Amino acid sequence: MSGLRLVVTAHVPGLWSEAAKSIYDAKGLSYVLVEQVVGGENAALKEWTAQTSGPVAVWDDERPRTSWIEQLYLAERLAPEPRLIPTNFEDRVLMFGLCNELAGENGFGWNLRMRVTHATLHRDDLDEFSRALAPKLAVKYGYDASLVEGANAQMVRIVEALRDRFDAQRSRGSSFLIGDSLSALDIYWATFAGAIEPFPPELCPNMPEPMRQAYTDPNLRVIGGDALFAHRDRIYREYLKLPMLF
Repeated sequence: MSGLRLVVTAHVPGLWSEAAKSIYDAKGLSYVLVEQVVGGENAALKEWTAQTSGPVAVWDDERPRTSWIEQLYLAERLAPEPRLIPTNFEDRVLMFGLCNELAGENGFGWNLRMRVTHATLHRDDLDEFSRALAPKLAVKYGYDASLVEGANAQMVRIVEALRDRFDAQRSRGSSFLIGDSLSALDIYWATFAGAIEPFPPELCPNMPEPMRQAYTDPNLRVIGGDALFAHRDRIYREYLKLPMLF
């Protein structure tokens, strides 16, 4: 096929996959979804993209984009408006820094996987599939029990930073996390917030219940506060599609 294809994790609202879809949805771009199976061999995907994870963005016969920042820049090139990368230098640097704290290596999502893997490996009530999958994901994600405490601390710190950032923006009359218009940071926060307070079943009916439990964090919800989560809801309501609408 030609055009835009997005490889996304199937059957679960994976943070990076939902973020990638949302970036392209906000741009009004059309794409074809390609399935990546968690814990699967994904042999065809490896042959195509030289790796087995999602999301991946592929435009025509160009190289696959496998990182969040590459996917964002591709979206910005294919549809320059609405602009999701600020033109102002200071805003742009701040946006990329905070997005990286959410989506980059050792960021919020990275450390969430560390924490969830740790909890899963120490449960004795897993079904057969999960019991077989957990050790595979532990190896893939570089799980180390000694890193879990630091992972939790980093997750708290980024939520605090986004809460304080949004409070400061509201005090100056802005309803966005950066500047006075939608940016990639609003989208990455909105999608990654699903790992703190998922949308209810009527809005995200296909989310597996064990994942919903693992992605519910009352402590981080309190730290983030009502305003930051109301912002998440507004970004979805005005700009994005609901999670797991495949």
